[in-house]
Amino acid sequence: MKLPVTLHDVEAAAERIGKWIVRTPMAEAQALSEKTGARVFLKLETRQRTGSFKDRGAVNRLLSLVQGQAEPVRGVIAMSAGNHAQSVAYQCKRLGIPATIVMPETTPFTKVRRTKQHGARVVLCGDTLVEAAQRAELIAQDEHLTLVHPYDDERVIAGQGSVALEMLRDVPDLDALIVPVGGGGLLAGTLVAVKEIKPSIRVIGVQTQTYPSLYNILHGLDPVHGGQTIAEGIAVKSIGAMPLEIARALLDETALVGEQAIECAIHLLLEEEKVLAEGAGAAPIAALVASLEQYAGKNVGLIISGGNIDTGLLANVIMRVRLREGRVVRLRIEINDKPGVLADIARMIGDTGANIIDVVHHRFFSDIPSKQAELDVTFETRSPSDVDQILNKLGDADYPARVLESTARPNA
Repeated sequence: MKLPVTLHDVEAAAERIGKWIVRTPMAEAQALSEKTGARVFLKLETRQRTGSFKDRGAVNRLLSLVQGQAEPVRGVIAMSAGNHAQSVAYQCKRLGIPATIVMPETTPFTKVRRTKQHGARVVLCGDTLVEAAQRAELIAQDEHLTLVHPYDDERVIAGQGSVALEMLRDVPDLDALIVPVGGGGLLAGTLVAVKEIKPSIRVIGVQTQTYPSLYNILHGLDPVHGGQTIAEGIAVKSIGAMPLEIARALLDETALVGEQAIECAIHLLLEEEKVLAEGAGAAPIAALVASLEQYAGKNVGLIISGGNIDTGLLANVIMRVRLREGRVVRLRIEINDKPGVLADIARMIGDTGANIIDVVHHRFFSDIPSKQAELDVTFETRSPSDVDQILNKLGDADYPARVLESTARPNA
């Protein structure tokens, strides 16, 4: 079967873009390896200048426009949820090409700001990449701009495939490779490179449960998609035609991961490997953790595709994970409203090694007697089992307490 992109195309792209991208590390993740039972290697595309693998495909496409051309390029336009936008804008600035980027209005502000900082004109339109794409096509026609598609382009796919070439050169004995999938450009380029060089490597594409376009197509399911996801980088309703053709021919497996699993993966990467990943970049970790038996004892490469996560969202993710793990707990405590009680409770909690984060004192808006009050105390624990110790100490001191809301504890 003749595919739209070949290994020769990927190798030529890698040679062409070498001086325009960062040769990112393939880092062995010792802490993750110990936790999962696999030998885990992380391809840190977070180290690219714009924070994602998209630099590769973007510059390969742009170089095809300027190399050997007698006339300067009038300008290019791209639609993107963020990472492709930044990469096109950055590489256009380096090449002296005017860039216009159409982004969904839901794109995180961090990605919009960085795209503008690279000198691009940014147009915000619609809630999805589909709506942004429609606007981009209209602007391209009206202003005679060249469209740089984020994934359904053979030169973009070939550029993205250079990731896999580097991975195989650094760790040639990989058994499996896990790739995040949105529009499919990275997956397609990876498949073309891997399956020609070492066909025995299993390639697994990972999507979110809210945007399972490739998974559903390959499993004969209806194309159901949509909703909020922390992995906006792979929140693509339809996989590209070229990536789909390549995936049908070469892909071994698809996997779906949920929102909580991705949040936990972001937290796990940050805490155990000191690697900051956005939701799409952490999706392979979520897939690995969900299928530990499948990968036990194997050499597994994971493409950490990007690290462009908003810091406010990151803080929220960290707190949500800690709440679910029982490492941050919120108690409601009934007290007699008299001096010294707050200090007494703080001492009992502190004696266990817990760290109080927040205290809210309810006197007036409560149905308890007027000489009593309620305290909402939020604190960090060393382990979930400490909460039982705190509850027992408070109960023995005649301070009835209960765990509130989403801070229900897992089994200690």
